Amino acid sequence: MAEFDLNVALKAYLDDPQTILTAEADPALVDCEGDPDAYTPGLINSVLNDIANAIGESPEAISQTSAQDSIQFLLKQASYIPATSLGRVVDIVISGLGAEAEIVHHEEQEGETETEQHKVILETFAFLLQWCIAAVEAKSAEKSSAAPAARGKGTKGAKSKAIAQKDGNWDPTTQLQSALDTMTKVMKLKLSRVFVTTSERDTFIGLFTRSAYLILESEARVKNTAIRMHVFKVLCVAIKHHGHAYGAQTSIIQNLTYFEHLAEPMAEFLNILAEQYDYPQLAEEVMKELSSKEFSANDTRGPKSVSTFVARFSELAPRVVQRQVTYLAKLLESENYTLRCAIIEVCGNLIAMLSRVEEGDRGENHKGQINAFFDVLEERFLDVNPYCRCRALQVYVKLCDLETKYPKRRQAAAELATRSLEDKSSNVRRNAIKLLARLIATHPFSVLHGGLLSYRDWSDRLEACETELNALKPPAGTPGLAERTVADATVDESLLDDATQADAQPDGKPAMTEEQRMAAFQKAQEEAATAEAMNKLQLTRRYYIEAIRFIESLHEAAPQVTQLLASKNKSEVIEAMDFFVVADAYSLEPAKAGIRRMLKLIWTKGNSDEGKGVQTHLIECYRGLFFDAPGDFSANDAANYIARNMISLTFGATPAELTSLEQLLATMMKEKAVNDLVIQKLWQVYGVQKKEISKSQRRGAIIVLGMLALAEPDTIVREMETCLRIGLGAIGRRDLILARYTCIALMRMTNTKPSKGVEGNASTRLPNDHAVLVRLAGLMEVQSDSPDWYGLAEQAIGAIYNLSKHPDVLCSEIIRRKTKAVFAVTRAPTQEPEPETSQPDIDGDIEMSDGPIEPEAPAPQATAADESAGSAVALSQLLFTVGHVALKQIVHLELCEQDFKRRKAAKEKANPPPSATKANTKTSSAKKGDGQKEEPTAEEELDLIGGTSEDDFTDAIAHIRERELLYGQNSLLMNFGPLVKEVCSNNTSYPNAELQAQAALCMAKFMCVSSEYCEANLNLFVTILERSPSAITRSNLVVALGDMAVCFNHLIDENTDFLYRRLSDSSLQVKRTCLMTLTFLILAGQVKVKGQLGEMAKCMEDNDERIREMSRMFFAELAGKDNAVYNHFVDMFSLLSAEEGLEEDKFRRIIKFLASFIEKDKHAKQLASKLAPRLARAESERQWNDVAFALGLLPHKNEEIQKLVGEGCKLVEAGA
Repeated sequence: MAEFDLNVALKAYLDDPQTILTAEADPALVDCEGDPDAYTPGLINSVLNDIANAIGESPEAISQTSAQDSIQFLLKQASYIPATSLGRVVDIVISGLGAEAEIVHHEEQEGETETEQHKVILETFAFLLQWCIAAVEAKSAEKSSAAPAARGKGTKGAKSKAIAQKDGNWDPTTQLQSALDTMTKVMKLKLSRVFVTTSERDTFIGLFTRSAYLILESEARVKNTAIRMHVFKVLCVAIKHHGHAYGAQTSIIQNLTYFEHLAEPMAEFLNILAEQYDYPQLAEEVMKELSSKEFSANDTRGPKSVSTFVARFSELAPRVVQRQVTYLAKLLESENYTLRCAIIEVCGNLIAMLSRVEEGDRGENHKGQINAFFDVLEERFLDVNPYCRCRALQVYVKLCDLETKYPKRRQAAAELATRSLEDKSSNVRRNAIKLLARLIATHPFSVLHGGLLSYRDWSDRLEACETELNALKPPAGTPGLAERTVADATVDESLLDDATQADAQPDGKPAMTEEQRMAAFQKAQEEAATAEAMNKLQLTRRYYIEAIRFIESLHEAAPQVTQLLASKNKSEVIEAMDFFVVADAYSLEPAKAGIRRMLKLIWTKGNSDEGKGVQTHLIECYRGLFFDAPGDFSANDAANYIARNMISLTFGATPAELTSLEQLLATMMKEKAVNDLVIQKLWQVYGVQKKEISKSQRRGAIIVLGMLALAEPDTIVREMETCLRIGLGAIGRRDLILARYTCIALMRMTNTKPSKGVEGNASTRLPNDHAVLVRLAGLMEVQSDSPDWYGLAEQAIGAIYNLSKHPDVLCSEIIRRKTKAVFAVTRAPTQEPEPETSQPDIDGDIEMSDGPIEPEAPAPQATAADESAGSAVALSQLLFTVGHVALKQIVHLELCEQDFKRRKAAKEKANPPPSATKANTKTSSAKKGDGQKEEPTAEEELDLIGGTSEDDFTDAIAHIRERELLYGQNSLLMNFGPLVKEVCSNNTSYPNAELQAQAALCMAKFMCVSSEYCEANLNLFVTILERSPSAITRSNLVVALGDMAVCFNHLIDENTDFLYRRLSDSSLQVKRTCLMTLTFLILAGQVKVKGQLGEMAKCMEDNDERIREMSRMFFAELAGKDNAVYNHFVDMFSLLSAEEGLEEDKFRRIIKFLASFIEKDKHAKQLASKLAPRLARAESERQWNDVAFALGLLPHKNEEIQKLVGEGCKLVEAGA
C-alpha cells in the first residue's frame, strides 16, 4: 500500500504527464512500451480485469501501487491504445469513485468517517478521472482530425487511418455524462469532514472543475445539451458549496477571451447559477470585471465574445444585469463597436423586462429607468459605427412587439427611423425601413375606429371632435364662465358649497326652497356631466393629434422609401417593397404611389440570385395585394375581385407604368398565375352593352387583356368577334382611346418580333378582306378633332402592318381615300357631312343597342364654323397617316428581308437546289404590292427564292427604301415629300400649329426612310428644331434626330451639336427627351463623342431631379465602357470651367462625381500631369481654384504638383 500524494502527482501531471513514474505497472504492458501495435484489447483487458475485480470488491484497491501504475501507464499510452480499452479504463475509474462516494455517504449517515483513508482514495480516483477525461478529449480530437488527414498520402495518413479503423465508431458521450454525474455525487458529500484544510478541499475540487472546463473547450461537446447541462451542474455545485466562485470567475473571463463558442453557454450557465442555485453574485462580479476590462486594438475575438455574452445574459437574466448596469454603461464609451452593440441590446432587454413588471411591484424610479434606457437607444441612432446604428434599429423592432406601447417613444422612433433613411449605410437604411413597417403593424391607435391610418379619416375625426368640444364650451363673451369651467376642474365642489352657505346667512338672504334646491342640484349634475364629456373629448382629441403626428411621420418617410426602391442593394429594395405592402394594408395614402413605383422593378436584371429574388418578390407582393382574394370568397366572387383589381391598376397609370405592368402580367401569365375565369370576367367587362359602364373600366379591361395576350396570344384570338363589336364598332368610334387599346390588343394575336427559327409568322397573317382589317381601315376615316385620333391612327396602322399579308396595299388604299376626302373638303365642304353620318351605321350595325347613340357622332361636324381650321385638321391627320405608313413600310421591308433569309435557309436545308433558273425576279414583286392580283404558289415562291442570293435581295430592299418609296414614279408617297416640305417651309402661309407639328413629324419620318431626302431637308429640319415654338414638336424632332443618327450616321454625325444644344432648352420636356436620346445614342455607340460630354455633365446640377438622376446614371454606365470618363475628363473639365453661368459649388460637385470614376492610379497620374500646367496659365483666381480642386481629387501622389499647388495658394493669399 503506497501513500498517494495529490500535490506531487498533480504538479508532475500539469508539467508533463509522461514524466510520471509507473515502475509498478504490469510487466506485460511495460514490455509493449516501444511497440504501439502490441497494445491489443486482449492484452489490456487481461490487466484491467484484475484491477476491476479488485476495485469492485473494495475501492481501497486503488491504493495498491501496481493498480495505480498500470492505470497511469495506460493513460500515458492513451494515444496508442484502442478507444474501447481507454473507455474500459474510464469506466473502472468512474465506478471506483462512485463506489467510494457511496461508502463515504453511508459512513456519514452512521456518523463514522475514517477521514485520512477516504481522503487518499477520493484524491486518487479524482486525479485518475481528470487524467481519463483529458485522455478521452485528446482521443476525440485525434479522431476528428483523422478523417481529413486520412485523405492525404504518406506515413501520417496511413497511421491516422489505422488508428481510426482500430477505434471504430467510439462515442464517449455517455461515459462523460456518467463521469460528470459521479463528480456531482462526490461534491454533494460533506467534504469538510474529509478534507480538514480549505486548500486541500480546493485542490480536490479543482480536479473536477478543471475537467469540466476542459470539456467546455470542445465546441462539439458544448452543442450537446446533455453534456452541457452536466458540466454546468458540476460547476454550480462547486461554486455554491465549495468556494469555487473566484476560480470560476477567472475561468469564465478566460473562456470569453479565447473561446468564441462559449459566449452564449457562459451566459446560460450564469443564469442557471442565479436562478436555480440562488447565486447571482458570480454573475455580478463577472459583469463588473468585464466592464473594466480593456481590449487591444487588434483583438477582435475577445470583444465580440464578450458582447455576445453580455447581450445573451441580459436576455436570460435581465434583473441581475439591471443591478450592474451602471458598470456596464462604461462599455458605451469603448472604441470597439461590438461592445457598444451589446449595451444597446442590454438596454432593449431591460426595457422589455421593466415593461412586464406588474403595476404593484414597480419601484419609485421604474419610469425613470425606462426613460434612461430609451434615451441611450435614441442616442445610438447617431453612433459613428453603422453596426451600432443598425443594432439600435433592430432593438426598437423587437420593442414594437411589447404590450406596453410607449406612444411618445414610438413617435420619436418613427422620426429617427425616417432620418435614418438618408444614412450612407445601406444596412442602416434597410433596418430603418423594417422599423417603420413594424411601427405601422403594431401601432397603438387601433383602440378607436379600427387600425387604419388614413390621414383624411383621422383629420376628419379631429375636426369633428374639436367642433363638439367647442360646442360644449361656454360662449366666449360670457364673463367669468370660461374661468369657472377651468377652476371647477381643480376645486372641490363641497368646499364651494360650504363657503356659499356660510356667506348666505349674514347677508340675510332667505334659505333656498325645495324647488330651488332641486333646480340647483339638477344644474350641478348637468355641469358635472358637461365637464366629464369635455374631459373625455379632450382625451380623445389628444389621441387623434398623436395619431395624426404618427401618420405625418410616415407620410414624410414614404417618398424616401420610394427612392430606395431604386437602390443597388437588393435586400434594401425587398424591404422597401414589404414596407409599402404593410402601409397599403393600413390605408396609408402614399402607399399607392410606392406600389406603382414598385412596378418598374420587374425589369431588374435577373442574371443573379438577387435579381431574380427582386422579381419574384415583386410578383409575390402584387399577388398578395391584387391577385389573392379573401379565403371566404367563392370562385366567381374571387374572379370578380381579381378582375376589378387588375383593371384598377390601369387607372391613371403613366405609359412607363403600363409598360412595366405589361411585363409583370405577362410574366404571371407565363407562370399560369392568372385564372381562366378571371380572363372571362375581363372580357365580360369589355363586352358589356346592356349597361352603361365607365369608359376607364372598359378601357382598363382591354388594356389588361392586351397585356396578358403578350404571353398567350390565344386570349385575343378566341374573342376576336368581341373586339370587332366593341373596340372596332360603334363604341370604339365614340371612344377613340378604347379603339386604340383594342388595336394594341389585336396586334398581340401574332408575334412579329424577329427571332430565329420561327415558322408560324406568315401563316398567322390575315388577308386584306378579313373583317378585322376592314374595320381597322375604317377607323382611319373616323372624323374627329380630338388629339386622341393620332394615338388611334398610330396603333391602327401598326395593327394593319402586324396582321395583314399585304399591309402596303391596304394602307395605299387608306391614303388614297383620305387624300380624296381632304382635298374634296376644300372644294365642296357642304357635301361632306352626308357620307359621314352613314359611316357609323355601316360599321356599327352589328349591335343594334348602340343605334340610338350614333347620331351624336356627326354633331361636332355640323357645328364646325371655321372651314380652314377643319381642313387644317384633316390635312394634319393625312400627313400623320402618310408619315407613319412610311415608317412602318421600312419596318415591313426589313421583315420581308428576314422572312426571305429564313425561308431560303429552310429550303437549302431541306434539299440543296440545282442551278438557278432566274434571279432577281422576286425583287420586283417586293417593291410594292399595289398592282398584284395573282399570288404565286408556295413551290414557285421557293424556286424564286432559291435562285436569288441574299446580297441581291438586301440590295433590292435598300434600293426600294432609298429610291422607290419617296421618289418612285408609281409610289403614292412621292407627292407627299414636296407637300410636307412646302408646309414646313412656309409657316406663315400655313399658320395652324397642329398642321405645322404634324408636317414636321411627317418630314422627320420621311427623313428616316431615305438618306437622299434626309440630306436634302436636313437644314430645314434643324431650323425647325431650333426655332419651333412648340415644345412637343421640338421633343419629337429630337427623337427623330436620334433615329436618323442610327439610320444615316454619316449625315448626322456632323450635326450632333444641334442635339446637344437641346440640353439647354427652355422646356423641361425637351431637355428630358434630349438627355434620354443622347444617353441611348452614346451608350449604344451610335454617335461619336467629341467635346460635348461637358453639356451632359452640366445636367447633374439641373433644377429638375429626374434630369439630375438620369445624368448621373448615364455617367455611371459610361464609366464601364473602355475608360470613357477618363478619356474625356480633360475636355469636360475645360468646358465646365469655361462656363460662366456655372457656380463654383456646382462645378465642384460635378467634378467630384466625375473624378470618382478615375480608379486606376496610372490614369490619375496622367490626368494630373495634363491639368497641372494649367495652374501657371490660369487667367483668374477662379480658374486656378478649379484646377487645384480637380488635382486635389486625383490620387496622383506627385510631390512636384503638390508643391506647385502650395506655392499657388501662397501667391493667391499674397495677392489678396
